[in-house]
Amino acid sequence: MADSRIPSFDRAASEAAVRALLRGLGQDPDAPELQDTPSRVADFWAERLAGYGVDLGAELKPLPGDLAPVPVILERIPFVSTCEHHLAPFEGHATIGYLPGVGGTVGLSKLVRVVQAYAWRLQVQERMAQQIADALQTHLRPAAWGVQLVAVHTCMAHRGVKTPGVPVRTTLMGGSWEANPPGAFRG
Repeated sequence: MADSRIPSFDRAASEAAVRALLRGLGQDPDAPELQDTPSRVADFWAERLAGYGVDLGAELKPLPGDLAPVPVILERIPFVSTCEHHLAPFEGHATIGYLPGVGGTVGLSKLVRVVQAYAWRLQVQERMAQQIADALQTHLRPAAWGVQLVAVHTCMAHRGVKTPGVPVRTTLMGGSWEANPPGAFRG
């Protein structure tokens, strides 16, 4: 059965894979405490990867009317994403903004939805920052834009070097902000 949030989601295959993983880990997927786990994990991943089903063009439609071209910056938008290399979560916050240009202005919640759409996919932080920047440029055509992601990666905290709490910062600027970014992007 497909999940409408992910165009190619296959629930039966997902549940079978979780059952196989449990067996591979030496666990009995039919044990009372694990028998509902494959279904729960499939639901979790359907929710976690719902960003693949988001139409960003529909989200980033300009507001009607003539609005003053002042900078629009949203700071500390929380997100949780999934590292495509380890299927482990990374979480943090995004600061995104733009100086409206020919593409107009969008509602503030639409900017949050752009962050969520890319966070709710298998990701790496660098690509996620670039995808958000590309969406702003493509759909809004701003005079300036900025994207900054700061996140802590559990793949680094819980395996390998096992170093928890180290934030990773990824910052991209464009247009007139490339040479002189607003203060929100400097910290």
